[in-house]
Amino acid sequence: MAKRYIPDQLYAPHNFLNTSTLLLGLVFSSVGLAFFIYGRKQKVAMPLICGIALMIYPYFVSSNALLIAIGAVLIAIPYFVRF
Repeated sequence: MAKRYIPDQLYAPHNFLNTSTLLLGLVFSSVGLAFFIYGRKQKVAMPLICGIALMIYPYFVSSNALLIAIGAVLIAIPYFVRF
């Protein structure tokens, strides 16, 4: 008997494409875009760097808890570190 084809096992093996992960990635990427635009217009390095990091990291993290933790840290950094 032939093995049955199950698309979920091929395209989302590590819980990457669930709704909450995609929504959290969208939220943190949007905040990152705002930080990036602010840092570029004001010529301030820290919001620019954190904005780029906020836009990129959701592609590499698939855990919701890690998405929230890393995102919260990256959002807080520009308020406490200024140079």
